[in-house]
Amino acid sequence: MTPITEVEGRRIALSNLDKVLYPASGFTKGEVLHYYAVAAGSLLSHLYNRPVSFLRFPDGPDGQRFFAKNVPPGTPSWVRTAEVPRRAHEGTLRQVLVQDMASLMWSANLVTEYHTPQWQADRPGVADRLVLDLDPGPPATVVECCRVALWLRERLAADGLQSYAKTSGSKGLHLLAPIEPTPSEQVSAYAKELAVEAERDLAGLALHRMTRSLRPGKVFVDHSQNAAAKTTATPYTLRARPEPTVSAPVTWDEVAACAAPAELSFLAGDMPDRLARHGDLLAPLLNPNRAGPVPKPSG
Repeated sequence: MTPITEVEGRRIALSNLDKVLYPASGFTKGEVLHYYAVAAGSLLSHLYNRPVSFLRFPDGPDGQRFFAKNVPPGTPSWVRTAEVPRRAHEGTLRQVLVQDMASLMWSANLVTEYHTPQWQADRPGVADRLVLDLDPGPPATVVECCRVALWLRERLAADGLQSYAKTSGSKGLHLLAPIEPTPSEQVSAYAKELAVEAERDLAGLALHRMTRSLRPGKVFVDHSQNAAAKTTATPYTLRARPEPTVSAPVTWDEVAACAAPAELSFLAGDMPDRLARHGDLLAPLLNPNRAGPVPKPSG
């Protein structure tokens, strides 16, 4: 029998709680739900009012994975949704808004990674944050990503933008900066200029092009996730990796000191202590007073 629990007055069916989803560590679906409950205070702040795309992996990271933007079949009527534009000239679609603990637990029961755009549901295509995804090409690792991140931090600061870092939960690092509401097209163009400049100033280390043959040993500065149609792993989401890794905020001191990939790899079990010690390191992203204007691209 599927257990029913009540969360904030909503009845939610939680299924297969003993199912092992991460065989490398024996981490179960019940532990996934527990993690999301523990991280909810911070995670919900970054999900709020942003249409959610789900990467679902109901049989674990080695099983079938599928990315879903549309509202899943069987979504309860009390889960809030928003109609958002598709790509140009493709109409609209309806997506879930994870606004509270009840909708978080309902969606986490589907076994998901959470991915969100850089804009909010009431202002689609108008970004309030900039993101740069630093993706290392082997044998480069997150250590090399940290070197690029520190350069980008200073470059953004020169333009009046404060930046913050989190692990991708996979191999790389994400940089985020709160910005004044700006059309995604302008943010994308500025982010591309930053990536091109990083490649020029960090010759042999940074790369602004996705071309696979160019990437070994370098860090790809992916600027494309600023496009209105793109999404990025939400802070604190679990990832579909062999172990329950988290896209975890990190301090700039941790970035500067990183000498080995293991130093910036965090599991679900690490997060309660980190949250107790640091709080939400990405809270400044939620403060409009921290937002800076995005320079207009030079081109």
